[in-house]
Amino acid sequence: MLKLLVAVFVVIVSTISASANAFHLNPDQGASSSMATFGPTTIPIGYYEYCQRYAKRCERTAQGSSVKLTPNRWRQIVGVNSSVNTSVVPKTDPEIFGVEERWVYPDGVGDCEDYALLKRKILNEQAGIPLGALSMTVGRDANGGGHAVLTVITDMGDFILDNVEPRVLPWQEAEIRFLKRQSSTDPNLWVSLVRESRVRDAGSNASNQANSIAATNLRK
Repeated sequence: MLKLLVAVFVVIVSTISASANAFHLNPDQGASSSMATFGPTTIPIGYYEYCQRYAKRCERTAQGSSVKLTPNRWRQIVGVNSSVNTSVVPKTDPEIFGVEERWVYPDGVGDCEDYALLKRKILNEQAGIPLGALSMTVGRDANGGGHAVLTVITDMGDFILDNVEPRVLPWQEAEIRFLKRQSSTDPNLWVSLVRESRVRDAGSNASNQANSIAATNLRK
């Protein structure tokens, strides 16, 4: 019976993935169930400041870079996504804190990254999914605005947990231009989801060095 459930689950996910419609937003990404990464990039200021305030949270290691996706695991992921989305009222950081950017666990209200942080916490601490398989991810939404979501990295591909979308979607289905996310091997390093041009690469050494220094400081 379990084998049958798994087989049905695989067919459902494969069908969803086949109908991908967001490649036009991510021209550097290939037609794969997992997003391609293009090396280290800068750490979002919101995450850096979050780790300055909550150093203990950022001292944790990846403890695994992927999770096996079973029917039960899928139910856990969908359940957490729905629970957080329906229990938190969306408000912007300027509305809540009077500042442009602040990453925190939401207390009844929150911005997009706050939803993602809470989902990450619950899936790690209650469902046992390693942090390396739960990547905070930033990009641009369909309207061009900055947006953050949680990416769950599985053996069947990458799935997006978004506060403005009730469904858990394969990354290809999300109407998001993905820019960067946490590394699956070190949560304090971030990797690019867009291919850097040669010109930009030539001038990025100082930026990458600064990023490495910042990541080292986060781990202290």
